[in-house]
Amino acid sequence: MDGAIHKSRKTRILEAIVIAALVFITATIGSRATIPNIPEWYEGLNKPSFNPPNWIFGPVWTLLYALMTYAAWRVLGRPESQRDLVKLAIIFILQLFFNALWSIVFFGMHNPTVGLLVVVCLEVSVIVMILAFAKYDRIAALTQLPYAAWVAFASLLNLAIVFLNLSAS
Repeated sequence: MDGAIHKSRKTRILEAIVIAALVFITATIGSRATIPNIPEWYEGLNKPSFNPPNWIFGPVWTLLYALMTYAAWRVLGRPESQRDLVKLAIIFILQLFFNALWSIVFFGMHNPTVGLLVVVCLEVSVIVMILAFAKYDRIAALTQLPYAAWVAFASLLNLAIVFLNLSAS
């Protein structure tokens, strides 16, 4: 966009570092809440037939976090005003919040029911992010479609786990 806020190369590099750090922190929180709870708690849950093998989650989330970082960096270089920049940053950070919160609630607190509410909030926040990103950078928005699809799948999986484990609660 021609009216985009002019930023120096050094500022754009700093933005990339901050975005990557925020995403890394989110991934670390999620991982620390999840991994210790897989062997005993998660493995003991009744899961639907479409539950993927545990090994798939790490590579998928790694790719999604990389795309998330790239998309945020692209789009944060485009706003025409400081107000728009702040709005996009808040939307991005909000979805990161729900992303980390889901792992804490579902795995860390062993609460798939509340986790379902959080993952739905995550899905809504990802869709809002995609729509906001699309106003500034179509590629950034498109790179987030796999994220929205994966969270939709995670929501369905979470819902199935809630129903399959009702008697265990």
